[in-house]
Amino acid sequence: MDFYAFSVSLALLMKIREYLKLARSFNAVLTAISPVMGALAMQHYNLFHLVLLFIIGFLGHIYGFVLNDILDYKIDKESKEISDRPLISGTISLKKAWAFALTSAIIAFLIALYLSYSTGNWISLIVLALSAGLVTLYDIISKKFPLTDIILGASVSLFVLYGAALYAPTLSTIPMLAIIVSILGGIQVLFMNIVAGGLKDIENDYLKGANTLAVTLGVRVQDHHLHVSTSFKAVAYGIQVLDIALVFTPFFILIPFTIGTTLRYIQWVLLILVSALMFLFSHRLLAQPRFERDTIRKYIGLHYYTNFALVPILLMTLTPWAIVLIFIPALGFVLNNLALHGTILQPKTM
Repeated sequence: MDFYAFSVSLALLMKIREYLKLARSFNAVLTAISPVMGALAMQHYNLFHLVLLFIIGFLGHIYGFVLNDILDYKIDKESKEISDRPLISGTISLKKAWAFALTSAIIAFLIALYLSYSTGNWISLIVLALSAGLVTLYDIISKKFPLTDIILGASVSLFVLYGAALYAPTLSTIPMLAIIVSILGGIQVLFMNIVAGGLKDIENDYLKGANTLAVTLGVRVQDHHLHVSTSFKAVAYGIQVLDIALVFTPFFILIPFTIGTTLRYIQWVLLILVSALMFLFSHRLLAQPRFERDTIRKYIGLHYYTNFALVPILLMTLTPWAIVLIFIPALGFVLNNLALHGTILQPKTM
């Protein structure tokens, strides 16, 4: 009986492991924390509400990524590099994947309904629905047209804005800081999808005729050599310059950001250091001479978390404890990779 119970438990754990792979849990915390950032920008610190917003974000991440894998199945199944993905390996069927995605979306909206009831704010549900609608549209057309990443970026911006809208009397009263934080979320996703996503999938996308911006701008893999065009590099660095410029904007236009304090100087030092690291990792990513997916995954992972760190450092003006948020996605990323892939910075399902 003990052996039977052990076998059942092991089988259950293995199944959960496959569903976590399907959900791309290596960066789920990044998406999950998006509506939390919006709430913090509104100086809302109710821990119970923040946890519920995190769960909504996590479930929204599952819906978006699982739907993307379902719709891209025919293209992805030809790539040996991503054979560890559950739909490709066959450990999870398309039918079960559909059920997983839709159930996650339904539960997320049920929790959102509870939060709207608790706060008396129903207009935020419209923002959440628009975010979900845009991510669905992106998943449907992402491989057919270039620059559809803008749609995904807008979806994530709205996801952040949802967390802020929940605590604003009207949409017009959402403060500039929350709007800036939401735009920063969208810009981060633009880099993740246009640059990081474009590079890691370029070999298969080019062969299968996917109409991504990386393919359109001439990025190629020939005899395992990675050729990154100047125009693609310009887009990559341009997105990051815009990101950095927007991060520093509150220090010039918003009170109390403009007040010179010891904390302010610490923020500036941290932001400059993190920005430099972000540019370093993106340079290493763009300068790869050969298409080695594991190396590309490593630099993408490093870029993810240096880029993400910018907003928590910015929010330290509202509460110094915001700095703690920097470590949550990084810890989730490392623990997930160790548990599911046996690596630290190279998730095999990326």
